[in-house]
Amino acid sequence: MNNGFVIAGTNSGVGKTTLSLGIMAVLSDYMKVQPFKTGPDYIDTAYHTFVTGNKSRNLDTWINDEETVKYLFNKNASHSDISVVEGVMGLYDSKEIGDKKGSTAHLAEILGLPIVLIVNGKGMAGSAAAIVKGYAELMPEVMVKGVIFNQVGHGHYALLKEAVEAYTEVKVYGYIEKIDEVEISERHLGLLPAYETLQLGLKMEKLKESLKKTVDFEGLIALSKEARELDVKKIEIPRKEPIRIGLAKDKAFNFYYEDNIDLLKEMGAEFIEFSPLQSSFLPDHLHLLLFGGGFPEVFADELQDNGAIRRDIGDRLACGTPYLAECGGMMYLAEELIDFTGDKYQMIGFLKGYTEMTSKLQRFGYATAEIASKCIYGNIGDTIRIHEFHRSKASIDENKALKIWKDKKNIKTKEWQGGYIKGNGISTYAHFHYYANINFIEKVYHQAIAHKNNRR
Repeated sequence: MNNGFVIAGTNSGVGKTTLSLGIMAVLSDYMKVQPFKTGPDYIDTAYHTFVTGNKSRNLDTWINDEETVKYLFNKNASHSDISVVEGVMGLYDSKEIGDKKGSTAHLAEILGLPIVLIVNGKGMAGSAAAIVKGYAELMPEVMVKGVIFNQVGHGHYALLKEAVEAYTEVKVYGYIEKIDEVEISERHLGLLPAYETLQLGLKMEKLKESLKKTVDFEGLIALSKEARELDVKKIEIPRKEPIRIGLAKDKAFNFYYEDNIDLLKEMGAEFIEFSPLQSSFLPDHLHLLLFGGGFPEVFADELQDNGAIRRDIGDRLACGTPYLAECGGMMYLAEELIDFTGDKYQMIGFLKGYTEMTSKLQRFGYATAEIASKCIYGNIGDTIRIHEFHRSKASIDENKALKIWKDKKNIKTKEWQGGYIKGNGISTYAHFHYYANINFIEKVYHQAIAHKNNRR
């Protein structure tokens, strides 16, 4: 069964994540909930995983094609009772005007899921009906079936509910009051990660108790059954020789797409986690190292202090161990990291140069990467869609393998080079979803097999 719904917002900051977490948490008390996040986000998915006990997944209609999105949704949702998908930005916000790709609306349409729209009701009464009606009728193929109001009390909510149900066919499922105790602090890339949020369990319990009084959960479960059945084409994953992958995983590095991890496991990989913050040495017999994104700038002093593992990683890379490093992982491989205050910290020193935190975003959004120099990912001319989101800038003196560009209406608007190649791997600000072009990660896997066999 394809039971589920999408929680969308009129705009960013309207309360999608708070409401999504609360709904997931309540439903998880008596159902198996599979959480999803629209688009390329690592922080919200960690919160989803915390409240449901099930690994949250990213679904992205710009990075991946429609058949892949349906396959990944069905693959992960098939063992659950209900799927809850948190949207991104406003419901119809996409990569560019006139193209649905990347929007919450497009994802909901592809998956045949009804939408529950969150509206900030503050300062409104009858006008709320016009807002809901506009969202429901802008694209009739998108099923805006419900609404939940934020920032209102019981009396105000009654007025809003009356207005919406008088002028639209959209059902009102409740409201959420402002609860200061459950607010999650923010950092320069969004919410403070779940790994670092104090008393997160207590916050979620308070949120659950509040929503149980104000949201119609029986109605939401009934709505989830209106989801359309999907016609899904299976993606065959090639099975390969087993390898051992070392995964950098701790508070400093935890930005990984769960479907990337599963894809490598299906190919035959075994994952062994290590902590750049706490481990003294890398595990033995590793054939590939993965350094994901995260917040190395926040834990720079601790990373610097752990000289033992920095030296071990540097030695392994110098000896030809294949590796991939994304964003924060790339920063860790450089010689030095300069934080927001200008303080300098020694990192691994494998890449010549340094990275430096800045006060504003340096890159943000979708782009396309093309291999310009042969590297671990493949041959010249191969392309893949990517995402970048970082406040640091790099001054690294290594050869670059990737030509990257943004486009609008299929016309390139910005171009730059990226992807530093050294040794048997690549370091880049770009985040890769391997299903965007499985050939890329197959080439990496083959390098890992070669390294394994060469060391026998």
